Amino acid sequence: MPSATTASQQELKDNKVPIAWRDQCSALLIPLNTCRKQTMYLPWECNNERHTYEKCVYALFLMRRMKKMSKIRLQKAEEAEE
Repeated sequence: MPSATTASQQELKDNKVPIAWRDQCSALLIPLNTCRKQTMYLPWECNNERHTYEKCVYALFLMRRMKKMSKIRLQKAEEAEE
Protein backbone atom coordinates (compact mmCIF):
# COMPACT_ATOMS: atom_id res chain seq x y z
CA MET A 1 0.00 0.00 0.00
CA PRO A 2 2.08 2.95 -1.20
CA SER A 3 1.54 6.35 0.35
CA ALA A 4 2.73 9.86 -0.43
CA THR A 5 6.00 9.24 1.41
CA THR A 6 6.71 5.75 0.09
CA ALA A 7 8.44 5.31 -3.26
CA SER A 8 7.96 2.29 -5.49
CA GLN A 9 10.63 -0.37 -5.71
CA GLN A 10 11.45 0.69 -9.27
CA GLU A 11 11.93 4.34 -8.22
CA LEU A 12 14.19 3.25 -5.38
CA LYS A 13 16.20 1.04 -7.70
CA ASP A 14 16.51 3.77 -10.35
CA ASN A 15 17.74 6.28 -7.76
CA LYS A 16 20.10 3.72 -6.17
CA VAL A 17 18.68 4.08 -2.66
CA PRO A 18 20.38 1.54 -0.36
CA ILE A 19 18.13 -1.17 1.03
CA ALA A 20 18.67 0.04 4.60
CA TRP A 21 17.07 3.40 3.74
CA ARG A 22 13.97 1.97 2.02
CA ASP A 23 11.29 2.73 4.58
CA GLN A 24 8.05 4.72 4.71
CA CYS A 25 9.99 7.98 4.17
CA SER A 26 11.82 6.80 1.07
CA ALA A 27 9.96 9.10 -1.35
CA LEU A 28 11.28 12.10 0.59
CA LEU A 29 14.84 10.79 0.47
CA ILE A 30 15.02 10.74 -3.34
CA PRO A 31 14.65 14.53 -3.85
CA LEU A 32 16.92 15.15 -0.86
CA ASN A 33 19.71 13.04 -2.35
CA THR A 34 19.18 14.66 -5.77
CA CYS A 35 19.51 18.12 -4.22
CA ARG A 36 22.58 17.06 -2.26
CA LYS A 37 24.30 15.78 -5.40
CA GLN A 38 23.46 18.93 -7.36
CA THR A 39 24.82 21.20 -4.62
CA MET A 40 27.87 19.01 -3.87
CA TYR A 41 26.63 18.26 -0.31
CA LEU A 42 26.90 21.86 0.89
CA PRO A 43 25.46 21.84 4.43
CA TRP A 44 23.48 25.08 4.04
CA GLU A 45 21.67 23.87 0.93
CA CYS A 46 18.63 21.56 0.71
CA ASN A 47 17.30 22.61 4.12
CA ASN A 48 13.63 22.21 3.19
CA GLU A 49 14.12 18.70 1.83
CA ARG A 50 16.30 17.67 4.78
CA HIS A 51 13.89 18.94 7.41
CA THR A 52 10.93 17.30 5.69
CA TYR A 53 12.76 13.97 5.55
CA GLU A 54 13.98 14.21 9.16
CA LYS A 55 10.47 15.05 10.38
CA CYS A 56 9.12 11.96 8.63
CA VAL A 57 11.85 9.73 10.09
CA TYR A 58 11.24 11.13 13.58
CA ALA A 59 7.48 10.55 13.30
CA LEU A 60 8.18 6.98 12.16
CA PHE A 61 10.48 6.47 15.15
CA LEU A 62 7.81 7.80 17.53
CA MET A 63 5.17 5.49 16.07
CA ARG A 64 7.43 2.46 16.54
CA ARG A 65 8.24 3.56 20.08
CA MET A 66 4.57 4.08 20.96
CA LYS A 67 3.66 0.62 19.61
CA LYS A 68 6.46 -0.96 21.64
CA MET A 69 5.35 0.89 24.80
CA SER A 70 1.74 -0.20 24.33
CA LYS A 71 2.87 -3.84 24.04
CA ILE A 72 4.89 -3.50 27.25
CA ARG A 73 1.92 -1.92 29.07
CA LEU A 74 -0.37 -4.68 27.84
CA GLN A 75 2.05 -7.36 29.07
CA LYS A 76 2.31 -5.66 32.49
CA ALA A 77 -1.48 -5.48 32.72
CA GLU A 78 -1.79 -9.18 31.89
CA GLU A 79 0.86 -10.05 34.49
CA ALA A 80 -0.96 -7.96 37.11
CA GLU A 81 -4.20 -9.86 36.44
CA GLU A 82 -2.54 -13.20 37.13
